[in-house]
Amino acid sequence: MPIRRLGLVVHEGRPAAVAGAQTVRAWSARHGIGCVDIDVWGEHENRRSGREEVAAAGSPDLIVTLGGDGTFLRGARIAAKKDIQVLGVDLGRVGFLTEIAVGDVEHALDAVHAGESACEERMTLTMRASRALEMPSGMDTLLRYGRGPMLPPPQVRSETGDDEGWGVALDVTALNDIVLEKLVRDRQVSLGVYIAGRLLASYSADGVIVATPTGSTAYSFAAGGPVLSPRMRAVVFTPVAPHMTFNRTVVAGADEPVALRILPHSGQAAVSVDGQMRGVLDPGDWIGVFAAPRPLRLVRLRPPDFYGRLRERMRLTDAPATAADGQSPPLFRPSSPIPDDLAHLHIAPVIEPG
Repeated sequence: MPIRRLGLVVHEGRPAAVAGAQTVRAWSARHGIGCVDIDVWGEHENRRSGREEVAAAGSPDLIVTLGGDGTFLRGARIAAKKDIQVLGVDLGRVGFLTEIAVGDVEHALDAVHAGESACEERMTLTMRASRALEMPSGMDTLLRYGRGPMLPPPQVRSETGDDEGWGVALDVTALNDIVLEKLVRDRQVSLGVYIAGRLLASYSADGVIVATPTGSTAYSFAAGGPVLSPRMRAVVFTPVAPHMTFNRTVVAGADEPVALRILPHSGQAAVSVDGQMRGVLDPGDWIGVFAAPRPLRLVRLRPPDFYGRLRERMRLTDAPATAADGQSPPLFRPSSPIPDDLAHLHIAPVIEPG
């Protein structure tokens, strides 16, 4: 796609990211393309919602992130609001989301501008709630200690409707997960978990995670959840340190919403979206998490290698049992045509080194 306007999300605390951003700005200037920094804030400034960032940036048709997966998530929440493609530039650490090395960013931009890139779609989550989310007075000051400013509570979308039973639609996009967790250390959160409109169980736990397949390798994995292929469409429910016998993850269909109601005897609960706290719920409140109608669109210059990254990120290459046997992988792609009984499968193309 020809790039007309480009947005930059930069990890300002990493010199390599700052230098890479200068390279992107110079490339944009040479090609006569508008380039604007987005999701930027000062020490005493407030942050803006994703829609406000897109409007302030002049609706770019490509967002480039320079940093790690956290920086990528910042760009993703903005890009998903207007179906904007995202190019993640990696800074030397193995990430599941970023792809392009900082030294290759000009080549990557040339490829995108010339229409020689591909687009990979990733499922995202959104939510409704019994009421608009709010942050208690003083919470922002406490949580931003040593960090940047918090995002504002999500705005209420116009799709809310008139029936209170459906709650209010919130302007939320999560690529990894939406988490409901205890607000204070000495009191767990108690909640009823409903999947597809049916009660699954009541939990007393440190928290619960509702994740996408992309987010299955993040907080959900750390809490004992499974790894899902990012090609899947599913909703992953994982409890965190539950006080009950059933402590397993439940993988629901992408069309099955997960609702979480805070029980009367529970303490307050914090709602986080992709690691960013967005509000606090009281006993009796509820949220409903479900697949968003639009996916996130990632720029890819070569076929994704999720399982290769999984081996590297989880250090599976260190295990003696994973040593290569010196032969081609079974059911891979030999030189002959794919047999008819395998033609319906996704068989990854050969990935050239480099």
